[in-house]
This record gives sequence, structure tokens and C-alpha cells, in this order.
Amino acid sequence: MADRPILIAGGGIGGLAAAAGLAQKGFASVVLEQAVELGEIGAGIQIGPNGFHSFDALGVGDAARAEAVYIDALRLMDAKGGGEIAQIPLGEDFRRHMGNPYAVVHRADLHKVLLDYCVASPLVDLRTSHKALGYDQDGSSVTLKLQDRDPVTGSALIGAEGLRSPVRAQLVGDGEPRISGHTTYRSVIPTERMPEDLRWNAATLWAGPKCHIVHYPLKGWKLFNLVVTYHRDLQEAISGCPVSKQEVAEGFEHIHPRARQIIEHGENWKLWVLCDRDPVDTWVDGRVALLGDAAHPMLQYFAQGACMAMEDAVCLAHCMESHDEIETALDTYRALRLPRTTRVQVSSRLIGDYIYHPDGAIAAARNQIMSSRTPEEWYDRLHWLYGSNGLQN
Repeated sequence: MADRPILIAGGGIGGLAAAAGLAQKGFASVVLEQAVELGEIGAGIQIGPNGFHSFDALGVGDAARAEAVYIDALRLMDAKGGGEIAQIPLGEDFRRHMGNPYAVVHRADLHKVLLDYCVASPLVDLRTSHKALGYDQDGSSVTLKLQDRDPVTGSALIGAEGLRSPVRAQLVGDGEPRISGHTTYRSVIPTERMPEDLRWNAATLWAGPKCHIVHYPLKGWKLFNLVVTYHRDLQEAISGCPVSKQEVAEGFEHIHPRARQIIEHGENWKLWVLCDRDPVDTWVDGRVALLGDAAHPMLQYFAQGACMAMEDAVCLAHCMESHDEIETALDTYRALRLPRTTRVQVSSRLIGDYIYHPDGAIAAARNQIMSSRTPEEWYDRLHWLYGSNGLQN
């Protein structure tokens, strides 16, 4: 590995986290990103304690904490009735139980934390306008084929190009992603435009029949992130398409006015049709491995996409340090990460169906069960996800 760097296809959160993790262990890497500039689109994301475990392991813990908004609770509200179903306090007891806080952050700010680390590291070579097409390997090296550029050769290749990864297409060959039909609309508004009675220091989710609404503060309380999801059964993968406020509001007539007003206050709404893939165990081909959404794309409902990618990066770096043979290191990485990421992938689908979007008897059962739990019971149930054990398995 000393002769050639490790190639990383993709310069998003997962790719940069992989480069940072490898640099922490003394490995050189080349990050090849197809975009002209390195950056992130999107708005707010939630970062559980397991994300902060990864930040620390990647050497960017202090910088990440400086960008975060530390919320007081996770709140689940009844979008039809307008009342609260359950609240999970995120104060000192939660932090002590999980080992780190829960926070929200703008996706671009999180990406920049990782980018700044990689720019400053002599072990990371960042290259833009490099679109991956596929790879060849000969048992001692991997060559990444690029669009309109000469190929690049390294000791290993990490495919981290997201949902439609060309590296995955060659390695797994499972075609197009699964289109869920769930449509998500996103908006970010100044805090003063948020209804005063909903300016809560919480990640709030209003759960309703085939729909939900999420809001939480960002950027030191300068902004509020708004997310509205509805089962429109669209079968075309759409990403970031501008839409009217009227389109966003369609189908929410049955939702309590307190929650529905959030749609009215949003501006510049953009649409995504949510996609994922079925879990697979074929992440590795010799000296090539997948990471993040390229390995285990998941629906947004567990708020774990970025956290899982960063955990992958930490585990990958640990395995590369612990094994002399690259093939052994990558096989070990896959074996360690597969059960956990599969559990989160599958759980994300189930949460959408049975927690966020049910009606009738299932919604009534949800309300009764979730409202009866104490904070300590919630902490125990969530420890598998948020506890520090996530970096070891």
C-alpha cells in the first residue's frame, strides 16, 4: 500500500470521511469527484450520537460540534389530532447513556468540516471533474476508468459515489434503485418566518396517514429546516426539482391546521422522490469495496444515511490498519458493517410504514405504545443505534 494511494470515487460526505479516516491511520488517498467543485446540496440533517463518535474517530470532532445546533428533544406529534404522542429528552441523561449528544446541522456545513480536514492533510489528494466509469484490477492494483480522462491506478478502490454508483453497477449489477413512491419536499426559511408557537428546540415530526412533516432549527437558530413527505406513488426518480407551494399542500387537507401551517410558511420548495435498494452482501470484489449510499442506500426515516457512511469510514480505516493484505482488510470491513447497516436499511422502511405514516388501528397502537415509554426505556431501546458500539460492529 505504500507504493500507491487508495482511490476513493466520490467526494461527498462518505468519500471525504473515508479519506479522513485513512489519513488518521497514515494512508494516502486520492478522492475523485465528478462535480466541478466539491460541495453538498440539500439542507439540514440530523446527527445522532453515533455520528459524533465517528467525528471524533475521524479527527474532526471539535469542528463538527462547532457547527451543530443541540436540540432538547425528539418530538413525535399526531398530525391529525395536533397533540404530542411522545418526547425523547436529549439532555444530560441521554448524553451520558449514549456517550455523545444529538444535534442537527446543515449538510453543507458538515461536508465542509470534512473537506477542510482533507484539504489540510498532505495524505489526501482531491480531484474534481473526474467521473468514474468502472474499474479493472490485476491482483496487485486497481485502475479506475474515468470519463474523458486517463485512468488512475491505486492499491485499492472505494466506491462512494452514492445511490447510482458506477462502481456498484459493475460490482453488484443490480440495476436502477427501488423507487419508494414517497415524495419529499424541502425548504429552509428564516427563523422569523417560522410560526412562533412551533419554534421548538427539537427535531419535531408530525406523523399522519401516508404523510409526515419535520422541522428543526439550523445555523445557530438563524434558519428552520422544513421537510414534508407524502405518498404520491410517483415512479420517476426526481431530485431537487422546484415545485409550487400549492403542489406541496395537495393531500394535506386532513392534517391538523397547526401542522399544516408549516407548508404555508415554506418558500422555494424542492421535490425529491425517495429511493433505496434492497440490502446485498456483495460489497467487495478483490481490492474494490463500497461505502455509504453506494453500499447500503436507505430511506431517510431513521436519519442515519450520513452517520452510517461515517461509521463505514471509521471501520474501513481500522481494518486497513489492522490487516497487511488489502483483500483481507476489505472482507473484514464488509463483515463488520453488513449486519448493522442492513438493520438500519430495513428499519428505515419499517419506520415509514408503521411509525410515521399509519392510520386507523395501527396509528392508535403506535400512539398507545410510544406514549407509555419513559425516557430511560427510550434510551435502552435506542442504544444499539446511538451507543459507541456502532464503531465496532
